[in-house]
Amino acid sequence: MNKKQRFRVLVAKPGLDGHDRGAKVISYLLKDIGMDVIYTGLHKNIEQIVNAAIQEDVDVIGLSILTGAHIPITEKLMKQLKEAGADEIVVTVGGVIPSRDVAKLKSLGAKAVFPGGTSFEQITNFFKEELPGLRQAL
Repeated sequence: MNKKQRFRVLVAKPGLDGHDRGAKVISYLLKDIGMDVIYTGLHKNIEQIVNAAIQEDVDVIGLSILTGAHIPITEKLMKQLKEAGADEIVVTVGGVIPSRDVAKLKSLGAKAVFPGGTSFEQITNFFKEELPGLRQAL
C-alpha cells in the first residue's frame, strides 16, 4: 500500500452494464469516510480500468458488476494487474453476486465481496478495519 494521507479508490463499471446508481452511492460513501475516489463512468473495459488505476496511483479498485459476469471480469482484471506489475492494488467486487460465487471471487484475489444488500456499515468496516493504515488516515 502507498504511504499517503488518504486512500485512493477507483470505482469502475466494467462491460456493458448501464446501471451505475450503486457505484455512485458507494463513491459518495467512500468520500464521506475520507477516501479520494475516482469514478470511471460506464462501459469501461479491463484495460481501461487497469490503466486508470495505475495512472491515478490508487490503492483499491472497486468493481461494480450487475451483469452476472463478475467471475470472468475479476479473472481478467487480476491477470492484467499482475501483468502490469500492479497486483498490489487491492480489488473489491460488488453488485449482483450470488453467495455461491463469493468464495470463488476471493480465491481469484478479491479482498472483499459486497453482494447486493450489503450494508453501508459492512462496507465502511472493511475499509476501516481491513486496509492497513486507514484508521490513521481518517
